[in-house]
Amino acid sequence: MKSLVSEAAILRTGDLSRSFGGVHALRNVSLNVQHGELHGLIGPNGAGKSTLFHLISGHIPPSGGTVWFNGQDITSSSPHERALGGISIVFQGARIFSGMTVLENVMVGAHAQHSYGFHDAILRTRKFKHQEDAIRKRARVALHQVDLLPYAQSNAETLPLGGQRRMQVARSLCSDSRLLLLDEPASGLRGDERDVLARSISRLRELGKTIVLIEHDVRFVMQLCDNITVLDLGEVISTGTPAAVRSDRRVIDAYLGVGDQHAGG
Repeated sequence: MKSLVSEAAILRTGDLSRSFGGVHALRNVSLNVQHGELHGLIGPNGAGKSTLFHLISGHIPPSGGTVWFNGQDITSSSPHERALGGISIVFQGARIFSGMTVLENVMVGAHAQHSYGFHDAILRTRKFKHQEDAIRKRARVALHQVDLLPYAQSNAETLPLGGQRRMQVARSLCSDSRLLLLDEPASGLRGDERDVLARSISRLRELGKTIVLIEHDVRFVMQLCDNITVLDLGEVISTGTPAAVRSDRRVIDAYLGVGDQHAGG
């Protein structure tokens, strides 16, 4: 009989490993992320967090192990196939399209899924107009979800860094993603910008979005996430609720330190 955890999980990895030139970046990592969960990944620099994200998104192949998404084995699927299936990753250096409005930047997220062709776009056929209207509506909903709708017609480059990060999240939402991977979204943000970002991420969880979050700011993760997985030297050393992880001696010794074990508490 399958475990209840496995049956409820939208994302699972089983014994996922990756080596680079004989060096183990990840070793036998098993991860379970439930539908609607906000799951954090933390660990020291070089722990393997970004490598795990690249394996989940398909940007690099594993040396061993399996990735399941919605119960389907996607280990050999391309990044494009995974994106179309609903996996979206937001890197901290994601591209801003210059000369375009915030709304237009967000609409880009959905254009990979349109079915009109070049001919329809040039002639602005009924099919083109119908799908563009639908994408525009989705983009406005996504902007509302991250508190950026009032800036829809602003030049995207005029947004402060925190606003640009939330715009990138909205772009992924516009692609109708079912799993959102956020790679250090709070990096480089001021305290007030982090607070706004945290509220936006919390709202997405309340709306039922499934999110996996890499972040170096331990307090940020502890306050937001339902569950946390801690990596060290490419291996999982702890997983559980923020309270459980925070009190795990292995995590304190490898990462938090005595002074940080009450972060977010």
